[in-house]
Amino acid sequence: MDSDKEKQEISLIGRILSMEVFLLLAGLVFLVTGMVRKDVMALFWGAMIFAGSLGLHFVRKKDWKKHWEEQEQMRQAFLEKKRQEQERKDREKNNG
Repeated sequence: MDSDKEKQEISLIGRILSMEVFLLLAGLVFLVTGMVRKDVMALFWGAMIFAGSLGLHFVRKKDWKKHWEEQEQMRQAFLEKKRQEQERKDREKNNG
């Protein structure tokens, strides 16, 4: 039972000290520093870092396997529709 608890603690510490959290904190520090010093560049970089870390969070959260399966299904449906249209055009060409 203790090993499970230790693994959970290590996992929690790993999440807290992850690069994603570090980037988010760095962005916030830049934003606050920019506001305090009235430095436009610090505000800009803070906003960019903060937005990038949020984007990274959503990209990592997405189920990519499901996404690519959906993309492949859409591709197959598109190719099938295109093939049917081509066959229809060929039939019209031969009949007309």
